[in-house]
Amino acid sequence: MIKTITILGSTGSIGKILLNVIKKNKKNYNVVLLTANNDYKTLHSQAKKFKVNNLIITNKESFKILKKKCSKTNIKVFNNFDNFKEIFKTKVDYTMNSIVGFAGLKPTLNIMKFTKNIAIANKESIICGWNLIKKKSILNKTKIIPIDSEHFSIWTSLNKFDLNEKKINNSIQNLFITASGGPFKNTPVENFKKITVNQATKHPTWKMGQKISIDSATLVNKLFEVIEAQRLFNIDINKIFIKIHPLSYVHSIIRFKNGLIKISAYEPDMSIPIANSLDENHNYYLKKKINFQSLNDLNFTDVDQKKFPIIKILNKHPNHCTLFDTALVSANDELVSLFLNKKISFNDIFKKLFKILNLKNIKKLKKKEPNNYKEIRHISDFVRLKTRNLCI
Repeated sequence: MIKTITILGSTGSIGKILLNVIKKNKKNYNVVLLTANNDYKTLHSQAKKFKVNNLIITNKESFKILKKKCSKTNIKVFNNFDNFKEIFKTKVDYTMNSIVGFAGLKPTLNIMKFTKNIAIANKESIICGWNLIKKKSILNKTKIIPIDSEHFSIWTSLNKFDLNEKKINNSIQNLFITASGGPFKNTPVENFKKITVNQATKHPTWKMGQKISIDSATLVNKLFEVIEAQRLFNIDINKIFIKIHPLSYVHSIIRFKNGLIKISAYEPDMSIPIANSLDENHNYYLKKKINFQSLNDLNFTDVDQKKFPIIKILNKHPNHCTLFDTALVSANDELVSLFLNKKISFNDIFKKLFKILNLKNIKKLKKKEPNNYKEIRHISDFVRLKTRNLCI
């Protein structure tokens, strides 16, 4: 049976990997919709290669160019995520949301009505709006699949249980999420102020886009992943730990109360969780041998919090979704953008983030649960403006 596929954010690294997986067995898949923010050239090329009839591109100028390019074809071009009802007549089998940053939340909420399964590679959506996502997924009977390598490995280790279950997983004593340590694991902290954009985007293990590469360099991505794990698996945040593991071969460790320990290991290759989320019966990696050298060289250390103080944000962090999470994600999004545009230094990401989060009106948000997307959007816009004003 042919599976129908939607990819939100198809021009980014995750979207491209998924399309490469689909290419291995094209006859089994029908890609219904691809989306992008700005990269109309790649989006148009993907549409032609995979015979996709629906495209969404949100940048207004790119939309005009792409609309003109597709004017004499069967391809329909839209410019926002309110157009899903015009595109889908029935539910698609599988949606991947790989849109980067806070921008991924609204499409996640909007697509729930139109998909049977949603694979979420956008951790910011889960952090800012998990209570809204969960409500929508229950209402629309949509299965949620976590795609981050750590969360996918935990989920599969827990037998792919329904993430909509309300009960706390009482069998787990601790979760351990691994981190490579990024490009500056061995860089003296006094050299951090000299770090360039080019250095910060060169990850030693993973091939990723600029935003996630910077988040990996600051270890913000691990901060986010702990919060994401708490949301997904409903486990006390104080039971979730980060371990530096430079090989990135082990993705998660679960310690159960009965004494058993489950270690999930595979090559640092995002195509593995992506392919398995799409079709668990495939055999694409059958020829790959177990890397016993990596297993022999396992090495785990604690995070150096003097070097990466951002991890301290987890102290006393709420065990449920709050508007403080939106402030955290939005301030970081803005600071990373400012760093990439060479408006602030690498060190400023840490300093300014703490300054924003320690503001009295921001700290109060820890007591407020988001009621709807509009409320989350309002806080996000407010925090972004506050962050820009603080930095420029």
